[in-house]
Amino acid sequence: RETLLGKRVDYSGRSVIVVGPSLSLHRCGLPREIAIELFQAFVIRDLIRKHLASNIGVAKSQIRKKKPIVWEILQEILDDHPVLLNRAPTLHRLGIQAFLPVLVEGRAICLHPLVCKGFNADFDGDQMAVHVPLSLEA
Repeated sequence: RETLLGKRVDYSGRSVIVVGPSLSLHRCGLPREIAIELFQAFVIRDLIRKHLASNIGVAKSQIRKKKPIVWEILQEILDDHPVLLNRAPTLHRLGIQAFLPVLVEGRAICLHPLVCKGFNADFDGDQMAVHVPLSLEA
């Protein structure tokens, strides 16, 4: 409980869910802290491709310093990269669903209240896992 990003699988995270009634049904609010950790490899790749960093070390340094260009690149990546949300126990196929992430402040994952029924979730402290597929085919 001490660390927000304690995990057993790469490209995954776990946090408490909170209500996000202003979100579309196909979107989830992903905290900046989790998003930059999950999508770090994608951000590094784009920083190097756009010649904004000469190597991985420089790119990681820019991410650590939380430079504005890092958030712009992260937003571009999130626009077309869905994430999988899972609430244990996964008893049927609606227990894991894909959403398009939106960056939010805070440390909790935001969900529209109408999508909670499939997860059998509510907002009294339930936790959900986030998984990043490495490609759209995955």
